[in-house]
Amino acid sequence: MVKVGLTGGIGAGKSEVSRLLASYGAVIVDADKIAREVVEPGTPGLAAVVAEFGDDILAPDGTLDRPKLGGIVFAEPDKLKALNAIVHPLVGARSAELEASAGPDAVVVHDVPLLTENGLAPLYDLVVVVDAAPQTQLDRLVRLRGMAEDEAKSRMAAQASREQRLAVADLVIDNDGPLEELEPQVRAVWERLRTA
Repeated sequence: MVKVGLTGGIGAGKSEVSRLLASYGAVIVDADKIAREVVEPGTPGLAAVVAEFGDDILAPDGTLDRPKLGGIVFAEPDKLKALNAIVHPLVGARSAELEASAGPDAVVVHDVPLLTENGLAPLYDLVVVVDAAPQTQLDRLVRLRGMAEDEAKSRMAAQASREQRLAVADLVIDNDGPLEELEPQVRAVWERLRTA
């Protein structure tokens, strides 16, 4: 088994790289997806988040109001730290379960947005960073995701810098250009991972 950490700043295109790797046969362990699962209604994770932040962060249907919580935690680093202290151990446990269920010859790609911030690079055989210039990230967040520019800048500022991410990279995928330039790079990385 080859354990790969895949990361990149918000808006860098990591999700597209993850999708392509899955299409080639990688087993994807998506930390964001798991982070949503561990705070679904009825879970201990949601109960802990409500205990920390109050009932105001719940939508009328009892689900987590993610935009409301995001507005709180991305504005105050201490609150983000408190949320991460609840969610990250739950995500780690579920990720370990998924990895354990992959075959011995699998390429297991852990899609981890905060890999650099949480010092997780040593957990993987290789770290792949999807890189894009900050202006490209900002443009994608505003134009494609409909974020307000201030919100996008706040989320980018809450993450590791481009330089910090590149410092932990074993392989870098440059996603500053159009989508058609991405696929050949990801294919080349996949071939490298299969022989690692």
